[in-house]
Amino acid sequence: MEKQKLIKNSSLIITAAIFAVLILLYFFYPNFQQGFNEFWEVLMTGNEEKIANEIKSYGAYGIAIIILFIILQMFLIIFPSWLPMIVAALVYGIWPSILISSTGVFLASTLGYFIGIQLNENALQKFISEKIYKKLEYWVSNYGFWSVVLFRISPFLSNDAISIIAGGLQMKYVKFISATMLGIIPLATAIAFFAQDINTLKTGMYWIGGAGVLFYVAFVIIDHKKRKKQNSSQ
Repeated sequence: MEKQKLIKNSSLIITAAIFAVLILLYFFYPNFQQGFNEFWEVLMTGNEEKIANEIKSYGAYGIAIIILFIILQMFLIIFPSWLPMIVAALVYGIWPSILISSTGVFLASTLGYFIGIQLNENALQKFISEKIYKKLEYWVSNYGFWSVVLFRISPFLSNDAISIIAGGLQMKYVKFISATMLGIIPLATAIAFFAQDINTLKTGMYWIGGAGVLFYVAFVIIDHKKRKKQNSSQ
């Protein structure tokens, strides 16, 4: 019990520590402040190639910056979740970028999950209505695994929110992280292979996201009818 509590609390400690270190560096280390401001200006352009060139200029630290970017993107909702994955592919190529992107999402998802698990039902309902909460609870209980897979494989869904919701609704961590990786690895692979052609990549992501939604809807409809039939026969 103490070990579980330590794991849960560590997520908040890690999050606070990351922000504390970044804030201290920003205000007390002029070179970091200048570099951060320059990097932020490039990020705000949203231009994948410009961001990739900026990452290259940091040399060996580029990998750590991309992973940190993926983690912080959970809080910086102004950036699309797939942006750092495209940058990783442009800078490091296919196979390294798949590993980098998957590692970043694994860490970000784990952090989001344990932040969510700190929230009880009352805390969650401060942000969402009881009706929506009950629906989310139903979906996570019955379709949680495939819901997470869908949110991960569809780049245009709020895949950061799903981590916090899964934690808040007490979804098993192993189940959650397995679904996360099952969804994110194909997406990271697709991005890695097509990152050189941004237009083709974005079209492909729409197809991936659309196909994922269609398969998910079909699965839910079939399963719902099956459950309804079973309940009526009892």
